Amino acid sequence: MATVPQTPPTKEPGKPGLLAKVRDTQVWKSIFRHGYPDTQRNRALAVLSNVFLHLHPVRVRKSGIALSFTWCMGGVTFFLFLVEAVTGILLMFYYRPVAYSAYNDIQELRETIPLGLMRELHRWGAHAMVLTVWLHMFRVFMTGSYKPPREFNWVVGVVLLLLTLLLSFTGYLLPWDQLAIWAITVGSNMARATPLMGHEGPGASLLTLDGEHLVTAGSDVRFALLGGRFVGENALLRFYVLHCVFIPVIAVMLMAVHFWRVRKDGGISGPL
Repeated sequence: MATVPQTPPTKEPGKPGLLAKVRDTQVWKSIFRHGYPDTQRNRALAVLSNVFLHLHPVRVRKSGIALSFTWCMGGVTFFLFLVEAVTGILLMFYYRPVAYSAYNDIQELRETIPLGLMRELHRWGAHAMVLTVWLHMFRVFMTGSYKPPREFNWVVGVVLLLLTLLLSFTGYLLPWDQLAIWAITVGSNMARATPLMGHEGPGASLLTLDGEHLVTAGSDVRFALLGGRFVGENALLRFYVLHCVFIPVIAVMLMAVHFWRVRKDGGISGPL
């Protein structure tokens, strides 16, 4: 007896499929504000409406991403910042910013704790980040990418450079060995000569109230940085907070502004 092969059921003409019905729901439309990226317009909308992609332009000049022109130093610097953030968070599980245990915790990280590799990645990544951010600034300067309309973003980049150096400076004390303590002692002594804010700096002697100096060795910027007159446990705690919370938060906000301005200023600058 012959059998008739069964054919898969087909939707009736004029009736939308299941996927089309889902796309017509309010839930779908509240999440996706564009159609399927099958056209040039929808592809552009997919980029612009994505929280991770909206900082990037829809189109980029081929010369703007050429390795011979950009050196990719900006992207490498951002990648190293992510490496520092991830490894730093892992190290925070073991490191204690108190004088009696800080040095021993670093030794444990180097010798016994499996995350010791994270400490070396964090250390060498910091050195590499300082190098790449300098190379990035050098490339921007040599190619004239600081000129209008990018002068504001150049200033933001200079501030990010200073924050990178401050991250390296504050992290240098955390191992709490003799090299770190005396290096921060020498470095913080320079703050005494800060204009208006250091008690030995220019203009500090002019700030008086009722004949008394407002800026003294116990109230200047060096005292605020160290939490005292010398590098002690207060300085270790303050440097830890600056290194792990305060400076990274400011750097992340300025990096978002920096990337946004690159896009608004026409993308990565082209060769001169």
